[in-house]
Amino acid sequence: MTQTILVTGTEGYIGARLVAMLFDRGHDVVGLDTGYYRDGWLYSDNRHMTRGARTLYKDLRHVTVEDLAGCDAVVHLAELSNDPLGQNNPAVTHQINHGGSVRLAEAARTAGIRRFVYTSSCSVYGAGTGEFLDETAKPNPQTAYAECKVLVERDVGRMAGADFAPVFLRNATAYGPSPRMRFDIVLNDLCALARTTGRIAMVSDGSPWRPVVHIDDICEAICCALAAPESAVRGKIFNVGQSSENYRVRELAEIVAREFPGCEVSTGPASGDTRSYRVNFDRIHRELPGFKCSYTARDGARQLREIFERIEMQADIYQFRAFTRLKQLKYLRATGQIDDAFYWT
Repeated sequence: MTQTILVTGTEGYIGARLVAMLFDRGHDVVGLDTGYYRDGWLYSDNRHMTRGARTLYKDLRHVTVEDLAGCDAVVHLAELSNDPLGQNNPAVTHQINHGGSVRLAEAARTAGIRRFVYTSSCSVYGAGTGEFLDETAKPNPQTAYAECKVLVERDVGRMAGADFAPVFLRNATAYGPSPRMRFDIVLNDLCALARTTGRIAMVSDGSPWRPVVHIDDICEAICCALAAPESAVRGKIFNVGQSSENYRVRELAEIVAREFPGCEVSTGPASGDTRSYRVNFDRIHRELPGFKCSYTARDGARQLREIFERIEMQADIYQFRAFTRLKQLKYLRATGQIDDAFYWT
């Protein structure tokens, strides 16, 4: 069924891919974005980017019911994304990621929108003990970013009812090419290092576990969550990925090195970083109609190598601030474009 879908974060890493997929499936898309990362555009691909969403440039904290008029569903991607950025200013992270997200859900319910897809994160599991964790495991967040994900799941989950069907997608760590590229997530970063330096020199021993998932598989999960009957998703949490795609970081480095000939890998001492978790993804494959993963980490590394070769990527592109969330926000703050609370000046 064709729908008009509000997507927050249309100018983000996942949003740039999701919008194209939604258009391909016959939906109309209205975007909402703050515009923090509009400086970053890695490549153009008109096969998948033939249309852009009509986008409202507005802070998540200021969204109103009127902004959602005419929409049938909401997909919420736009938050301060990843652990280092969240830790940079925990107070503002909570204002945006927790307060802003709950406010958006409240506005959606008031506007009569029934489906609300929230992109959470497997980072809520934080520090595991080595066992595979499913959706029933108690969250153990280690950062402000992960804490906010848990709080939004709790508060928006309480809104679920006959007239409102939120669904929570706990994504594994994303990877893969996007025009709005990010090099501050593990597989993408390792591939960029391999391309620009020919060497992956890890500062830790690479022992922490990370589940990873292709960006297009995340988009597929979102599309399935929008299309599923309400009874299949209302108030439910789904880990997004596949159980075979849990790796130690050093294993990811070795996968990347095999796709980038001549790349050398070295490790360092054990790190004090407590984030390490393996995740079970059986539920989403069993209960979300139509969903399956199509890619592996090896596929993603190959795709990235092909993109980097096509655009002749050099170190200056990899290091450009707009492809790393924390660098870009620090730049906007240092140049007076945003204030201490991350509002545009």
